[in-house]
Amino acid sequence: MSTATARPAESPSPLDVLFVDAALGPLHRFLPDMSTAKWAVSLARKPDITAQRLGELGTEAGRILTGNSTVAPHRGDRRFTDVAWTENPLLKRLVQLYLAGRHTAEQLLIDADLDTRDRERVRFLVENVAEAVAPSNVPLVNPVSTKAVIDTAGLSLVRGGKQLVKDLASAPRVPEMVDGSGFVLGDNIAATPGAVVFRTEVLELIQYAPQTVEVYEVPALVVPPTINKFYALDLAPERSLVEFGVQQGRQMFVISWRNPDSRHATWNLDSYIRAVLDALEAVEEITGSARTVLGGVCSGGILASMTAAYLSGIGRQDRLAALCLAVTVIDNHEAGTMSALVDERLANRAKAKSARQGYLDGRTLAEVFAWLRPGDLVWNYWVNNYLLGKRPPAFDILFWNSDTTRMTAALHADLVDLAMENTLTRPGALTVLGVPIDLGQITVDSYVIAGIADHITPWETCYRSAQLLGGTTRFVLSTSGHIAALVNPPGNPKASYHTNDDLTSDAKVWLKGSDLHQGTWWTDLGLWLDERCGQLRPAPEDLGSHRLTVLTDAPGTYVFDK
Repeated sequence: MSTATARPAESPSPLDVLFVDAALGPLHRFLPDMSTAKWAVSLARKPDITAQRLGELGTEAGRILTGNSTVAPHRGDRRFTDVAWTENPLLKRLVQLYLAGRHTAEQLLIDADLDTRDRERVRFLVENVAEAVAPSNVPLVNPVSTKAVIDTAGLSLVRGGKQLVKDLASAPRVPEMVDGSGFVLGDNIAATPGAVVFRTEVLELIQYAPQTVEVYEVPALVVPPTINKFYALDLAPERSLVEFGVQQGRQMFVISWRNPDSRHATWNLDSYIRAVLDALEAVEEITGSARTVLGGVCSGGILASMTAAYLSGIGRQDRLAALCLAVTVIDNHEAGTMSALVDERLANRAKAKSARQGYLDGRTLAEVFAWLRPGDLVWNYWVNNYLLGKRPPAFDILFWNSDTTRMTAALHADLVDLAMENTLTRPGALTVLGVPIDLGQITVDSYVIAGIADHITPWETCYRSAQLLGGTTRFVLSTSGHIAALVNPPGNPKASYHTNDDLTSDAKVWLKGSDLHQGTWWTDLGLWLDERCGQLRPAPEDLGSHRLTVLTDAPGTYVFDK
């Protein structure tokens, strides 16, 4: 991969932060920096406003101490649902003081004269510190913790202390989020029947066994993320997108990436796109189809879109029937809080560190993911695991999330540069396998799905990314988060999604003019694919082909690599 000389993007992307923090560790975010200093200087230059805010806090503190304050947690704040937080006068005042102090800190941030980058950096710090100092995180102060100590004669704190020591001993150094003891790959997770029909150093290609008498003649090849294992697409039975696909008559193929180590440090974007092309050739040979639906998820969506652009660049876009992208960010401009957290100095440090090791450790990336939502993914489990001494729940998505992989140093560097320079938004600024990449030349129809509550790939940036593609694009917004947007099986009464065929406006206007549909987008995707996957034909009796024979049953061998 190479990039043409061009101006860098005005702001880096979520990918920058994820990949940089995964190399350097997220804790440096909690240390005061130049943005914090600018905040302090700005407040010092506004002594009247600063004094006013502190005076308001003092006044409110007086009301709290005398029992006359109306400050209360939001109704949806799960930290303070126990009745003791409202009925015990000391605990009630403690919560009110905490909430009043947090409100003052947030107001002082609003009052400061900071640019977008500095404001978002300070907001990240303020929000994380505020979550950390919540009284609900303190043993014995939290009434639920106190009750657990009494009920277990102190064993809850003993169990919690042991678990804390265990969690701090190795990465990711955050509370354990899932009890994975009940999950077995190939049995009750990643269990859709199929077989590995093609293997290289980089990947295994899984073909799934048909579950219908007839199948559509055009197959689907899905490129999973390079920073986790593939089976987010094939979770528990009845919660598997792969299973749903084969039950709809799809010929489903999914890539399973090898978990690389230092021996594979030089595998870069070119290496992975070459691997996708190899898998595509295998799908064509096995099915006899001249066209394939190419799909990609998260960072796998970046690879899929670049592969489609490469095929367009060499005049072979006819090999694709359609392109499907899920929770994929291609346009990294102005990506919110995370876009403000990386600069060129940190990016270079991160690339140098992974280069020395030969890879980026997925466990530290999991730690970064957790600190992006500290309330839900850190302190919630802090209370459950350490204060209450309980085991975390058994949940398939969290089991997948904890089953991390490494990323090669070269791919890590390429993706950081890709995001920092936002090269995919500029035709010809990037070359892959010697071919200039222009996403606007992808003229096959595209289906793009995003999650409205996604904290990793914000839906607004996914929407802008969809606007880069040529051809006709259907953008769908699921009312869920990053992985929950993918794991969206039929039957969930709370599931819904937005659609709007007009992609010429900005994201907010698009959403305002969208139609809300009840149910899962899986069904919508199925109807969309029906129109692009050709005719029905008898399902194959055997997997693989004469040359590409079955190597092993799904989920394969690479998925077990640690």
